[in-house]
Amino acid sequence: MIAALERLPPNRLLQASVAVALVTIALKTGAWWVTDSVGLLSDALESLVNLAGATFGLLMVTIAARPADDEHPYGHHKAEYFSSGFEGVLIIAAAGGIVWAAIGRLMAPQPIEQVGLGLWLSVISSALNGGLAWVMLRASRVHRSAALEGDARHLFTDVWTSVGVVAGIALVGVTGWLWLDPVLAMLVALNILREGVHLMRDASRGLMDEALDPDLQQTIEATLADFAYSRGTTDIIRFDHINSRKAGARRFVDLHMHMPAGWTLGRAAALRTSVEQALMSAVPGLRATIQLLPTDVEAHFDDERDLK
Repeated sequence: MIAALERLPPNRLLQASVAVALVTIALKTGAWWVTDSVGLLSDALESLVNLAGATFGLLMVTIAARPADDEHPYGHHKAEYFSSGFEGVLIIAAAGGIVWAAIGRLMAPQPIEQVGLGLWLSVISSALNGGLAWVMLRASRVHRSAALEGDARHLFTDVWTSVGVVAGIALVGVTGWLWLDPVLAMLVALNILREGVHLMRDASRGLMDEALDPDLQQTIEATLADFAYSRGTTDIIRFDHINSRKAGARRFVDLHMHMPAGWTLGRAAALRTSVEQALMSAVPGLRATIQLLPTDVEAHFDDERDLK
């Protein structure tokens, strides 16, 4: 059952996230309405961010799935990073709104009403978010989706926020410390602010063509090592200028493959095809671009003449 859910397309999971966000908004708004707690209000505001983030994420995943075209020959995969960054901006904005509301309540404390009903509504919404976040995070690793991961991490933040709010409101109900409600809301704001900054940082790293993770780079180097060949101190087949990057679910590597100048074009092309297939088998979603060069020829990318 869980495995089947993990393999659902990202757009289906984000559609589910939109539906769950609508339900949790209703539940958490109801919790705030019956209690008049600024802590529960902050929780409800974060659910609004969940809805906006999931909706925008669904749009970006749809764009990312478009095939390459003349204007985007490498595809539209980076669109997912816009989703993660946008959700980070929304989270930061929500944190500011929560702090503003909490300051007002701290200056003029208000009693909390119907604590039991409000807490039950919040607990139900947290259970829905937690289950969906767990499935989405696992699915993000299957699909290598930045949009799914961003939404899942935000939902997990929402769950922990709700747990803290529920515990705090229960404590207010027992102790009567009204100041604890706005202080708790401020702590919630700081927590989601941290998550928002984390999402924006990850999005910027993706848009800046960050290299593949070290373990994947090691896999690529190990695969190339299987094809490298030397006779004594002389390199017959060697690889250099290996550069990698990632764009959404796709991964790219560019490199030079050196071989004897006397080889026929057909023999060289056949070996390059074998290397490309081995790389793509070792690293799913990889697109390899290999330039063929004679063994005794080097390419110098740092020559100032090449930068003019």
